[in-house]
Parts: sequence; structure tokens; C-alpha cells
Amino acid sequence: MSSSPFDAEALGRYLQALHGRPVGGVEVRPLGAARQGDKGYGYGVPLRVDYRLDGARRSAVLETVRPGGFGHEHMADRAQLMLWAHDAFSRLPRHVASLDVGAVRAGGALVPLGDAQELFMLADFVEGREYAEDLLRLRASGEPAALDQARADALCDYLAAIHSVRGPAGTLYARRLRELVGHGECIFGISDSYPEDGPVPRDLLELIEHRCLAWRWRLKRLAHRLRQVHGDFHPWNILFREGTDFSVLDRSRGEWGEPADDVACLTMNYLFFSLQRSGRLEGAFERLFRGFWERYLEKSGDREILGVVAPFYAFRGLVMANPVWYPALAEPVRQKILRFVLNVLDGAVFDPAQANAYCGA
Repeated sequence: MSSSPFDAEALGRYLQALHGRPVGGVEVRPLGAARQGDKGYGYGVPLRVDYRLDGARRSAVLETVRPGGFGHEHMADRAQLMLWAHDAFSRLPRHVASLDVGAVRAGGALVPLGDAQELFMLADFVEGREYAEDLLRLRASGEPAALDQARADALCDYLAAIHSVRGPAGTLYARRLRELVGHGECIFGISDSYPEDGPVPRDLLELIEHRCLAWRWRLKRLAHRLRQVHGDFHPWNILFREGTDFSVLDRSRGEWGEPADDVACLTMNYLFFSLQRSGRLEGAFERLFRGFWERYLEKSGDREILGVVAPFYAFRGLVMANPVWYPALAEPVRQKILRFVLNVLDGAVFDPAQANAYCGA
């Protein structure tokens, strides 16, 4: 196989599949020098492709996006740009037309995708019951089952293990912090989804956003903390079978990130369910919350996490206090969650033993 998938032979096969009839005389040459000019950086080097179709000479430009910063770290990022460009170019007057968007298969073959309107994924089905069922039972009864602590310990050990894998050097840590604040699924997007006439004042949401921005600038230099993460480690994405045997679902927003994201996502649920049950963190939920933190700090050896977890708790708290996500939530609980968010953002280091104080409970 050629070192580049875009040699004349491979492009000839691709163009024949695209047009549905033979092509010939394929020639390929870079356009980078002419297109880039005095720029010190470009997102990719375009290729000019000349070929014959039905006896007529045709020319096209093949564009790629190089891996790297600027939100291009993942293959899915680069695919998103290409799919958008193919769809949008033809809708702007005087814009050059996109002929197709294609994919490079693992073996090097080029595959046309221009007719695709949506992409999909097919994943394995696994048996199991959502971990949320355990917490709902505990919220209703207050009586812990024999497995409750063992399952929390298993989840803690799982996070400590996956978080022990360091991420690559580069821009991904700063990107994940940027997305924590600005992504449509994270702080700004969740904040924007709060109803204008709802129970949470706009100025309170604005205040939380401003404090989260300050945390982004405080943390973005900590690239040494980049680790393997799940990214959405909440009780509805964890399936337990017998005992402590479990699987996880729906990993989100990237392979690498800040371990505090996963820890905050799960432990915030212990607080959330306990506030709904009794208005404070206590009983079995407090033992799970405090025990998880103590065990994680011991297993991971990462005490620095206490100084970075605040904005991740803010994100999860904004989801739980949101009337769109939890319309039936009692108003006192909503207010305690938001108070927790503000107080945690105000502190330099999170103290798990002060959860009730953060809530004003």
C-alpha cells in the first residue's frame, strides 16, 4: 500500500465509484504552496486531482484536515468538518461546489459518503440493571443493601484504574476545560436551556458562568493531569449484573480528560438522591459519598483532584437543578444544589466532609 491513500491508483478507483463509470488519466499534485501563501499554519494540504471522464478532462481539489489542536484532535472532529463542508458549500452563492465527501477505510480504500444524510453507530447489547435503580431504592427506603458499599467500591476502583492511564501531550487538556465551559452539552449549553420564566434567576446562572470561566483559566495549565476518562459516568450509564459485575455505556466527549469529571459525575448523584430523601447528605448516601472520596484518594494517590473538581461539580449541579431535566424536583432541593455549586466554586480546595455546609443544609 502507498504511504498516502491518495495516490493516482486509489483515487482512480474512488472516482469510478463516485461517478459510476470509468475514469482515466488520473494525476495528483499538491496545491499547498499556492493556497497557503504566507500563512505559517494550515489545517491541511489540498491536492489537485486531474482525470478524464467520458472523454472530457475534469479537475477537482481534495481537501483533508490534519490532526492537532484547534478542535481537530479526534477523527470525529475532522469528519464533522468535512461532512459540514460538503453539505454547506453549495448553499452559498458563488461558492465552489463540493462533489463528495469520502472516507479512508482501514485498508486504505477510499469510500464515497456524499449521499449520506445521517451517520449511525451499532454497539453490543449487554444485560444488566442501571445503577440508578440501586440509588432509587436507597432513596425510598434509606436502608442499605449488602451490595451497596461493595458496588460503590468497585466503581471507585474502576475509575482509579482507568485514570491511571496518562493522556498524550498536547492541547487536549485545555480543550476539555474549554468544552466543560463552552460546549453545548456542558455549562453554557445547560445554562442556556434553563427556562426564561423558570425558578432559577438569570443573574444566578450568569454568576455561575463567570465563576466557571475563572476556574478554566486557573486549571488550563495543568496539562499533566490529562488521563483516560469515561466522560459521563452517571448511574444511568452503569449496568450491574450479579454482585459487582458491571459494564458502562455511552462514553462521552473524548477519550482523554480530567479525572475530576468522572468522580464529580458519580458522587454528585449520592448527594442528589440524599437531598431528595432528607434535605441533606446523611445516612447511607453520606457513607457512599464520603467513602468514595476517601477510597479514590487512597487508590489514585491524586490529592490534587480536590483543587480542580469545583467546575465539574458546577456542571453536574447545573444539570440536576435544571427544570428541563428534572421538572418535578422540589424547590428546596434545587436551591440547595445551586448553593452547593456556588460555594464549591468559591473555595480553593473541595472538602468532602463539608458537603452539607456547601449546601447550607
